[in-house]
Amino acid sequence: MADASSRGDIQVNRSLLVGGGVLVGLGGLLGFTGMALISSALISATRQWIDHLERPPSEIARRRWEQAKAAAAAGAAAWRDNPPSAT
Repeated sequence: MADASSRGDIQVNRSLLVGGGVLVGLGGLLGFTGMALISSALISATRQWIDHLERPPSEIARRRWEQAKAAAAAGAAAWRDNPPSAT
């Protein structure tokens, strides 16, 4: 049976470890930069698209909300005025 003192210590190549850490850090930095550039391009494209709309999105949303409220009121009134018949 071998005791703990007869085993050799694990040797870690520190230059490979440091090099790998540096490459991972650079990769993360490049990835972050890429995400920032993509986000900037998407935001710019969205702003241009909104500028070319005939009506602003807030007006469209307000109109759709009014239509939904009117439809709900009409449906509720129709349901109240015409109770379901028993079959």
